[in-house]
Amino acid sequence: MTEIQGLKQYDIDVRGINIHVAEAGEGPMVLFVHGFPESWYSWRHQLAAVSNAGYRAVAIDVRGYGSSYAPKAIDEYRLVHLAGDCVGVVETLGEDTSLIVGHDWGSPIASAAASFRPDIFKGIALLSVPYTPRGDSRPSEFFKSLGGEEEFYIEYFQEPGRAEKEISQNPAKWLEGFYFTASGDAPEVTGDEGSMGFVSPGGELKDRFKFPEISLPWLTSDDLDFYTEQFEKSGFTGPLNRYRCVDLDWKDLRMHHEAPLIQPSLFIGGEKDGPTIWGAGSISRFSFTLPNLFNSVILPDVGHWIQQEDPDSTNSLLLDFFQTFNFGPVSYTHLRAHETEADLVCR
Repeated sequence: MTEIQGLKQYDIDVRGINIHVAEAGEGPMVLFVHGFPESWYSWRHQLAAVSNAGYRAVAIDVRGYGSSYAPKAIDEYRLVHLAGDCVGVVETLGEDTSLIVGHDWGSPIASAAASFRPDIFKGIALLSVPYTPRGDSRPSEFFKSLGGEEEFYIEYFQEPGRAEKEISQNPAKWLEGFYFTASGDAPEVTGDEGSMGFVSPGGELKDRFKFPEISLPWLTSDDLDFYTEQFEKSGFTGPLNRYRCVDLDWKDLRMHHEAPLIQPSLFIGGEKDGPTIWGAGSISRFSFTLPNLFNSVILPDVGHWIQQEDPDSTNSLLLDFFQTFNFGPVSYTHLRAHETEADLVCR
């Protein structure tokens, strides 16, 4: 496991539920929210760089992950609850305001939190999944329309127990295949192979997984072991229940129908990232949906795991964005070209 200088990990009581927190540094708060199937640990490079630059960098385990609260009921994983957890973390840690950064499912969680409480979340950075306000189509109907004879992976995840059964056969191998196949290092799909985002009739999601031939610099065996151990604690039902709430979210967000996010914002996508590619239409609408957009950047050759595959570019873009906020005397330092990961992260 990567060790971060000054890292503190602990559990906090957030309005009666337990949330696991990893934090480093002092200064204005930046809250990091991970996606599926990950952990606070996916922000390890950002915790190091952002805390080094003079901020209080805080990454949580979203409910259902690690040692955080993991209710059994599906509707406990709606965006309104997850956004509420973010608000509660800021308040419980004694802060009045925070910047918020989300990746994958963390992006809509962060968007919801910023939409509900602009008084707390003064700026928002979204990775991989572009901001898409509530629209006219029920999400489950839209996802069902994508696959044709096949199933889009979000539709595949809807039936409780189905994906869990697949993953339980070999969780470590499943995670490795999921991570690698969605990354920029995976070989391009050719011929009739089919995308990992779709499941053939009677098949499983892992049928189209590919696996690395060598250890990857952004996903070492130690990194994979850490993730595997986290899911041994939590299981996968809570994380998968997030997907099972998409229609509930659509009902909850009626008052925010087609609403823009008014805060200063940043988007970082990956050239080879599925959600970024599929989200091209949403990205094209940023002038309307993110009227105070600071920057929108697509990183070349990067897949889904943006902040892990290209931490230097991600850190630089985030710090450039954070510098635009007037927090008073903040020590701001760019990641210089000659600095290596070892300067920021001690193994």
